[in-house]
Amino acid sequence: MIHWTCKHFNELNTAELYDILELRSKVFVVEQNCVYQDMDYKDQQSWHLMGISNNQLVAYVRIIPPGISYEDSSIGRVITHPYYRKKGYGIAMMQLAIKTTLEKFNVNIIRIGAQCYLLDFYQSLGFVVCSDEYLEDGIPHIEMRLTDHTANQL
Repeated sequence: MIHWTCKHFNELNTAELYDILELRSKVFVVEQNCVYQDMDYKDQQSWHLMGISNNQLVAYVRIIPPGISYEDSSIGRVITHPYYRKKGYGIAMMQLAIKTTLEKFNVNIIRIGAQCYLLDFYQSLGFVVCSDEYLEDGIPHIEMRLTDHTANQL
């Protein structure tokens, strides 16, 4: 069983922040063998959706207001703990992140920078490609967007 909670940065306690940074490091730095600056000062302005199971952070996504990463609102740092993958948590988390983004920011568009190997996953949620492929930290990415109309079909 997974419990979802969404908090603004200012509401996070130090244990939650530590768990978030540890999971992001575990996946984006160690697992993907990618040296990059994870802490980018966007966290302080963002909402943090956390999936907790047995008192462990097992899924996480950052919900970013318009004007920070893109002109549009954005969802990023999408992670499922390696042990908890293939259980449907990623889809459930993204559906909740989309709903939360649309509600919190009263926007019509959500833009993401997706790792290319996850293209089918994001397309299954209604995101459409809106850029050419580009490298970010040595990993192929593609910019994608979701419109409110598409999100309502979820």
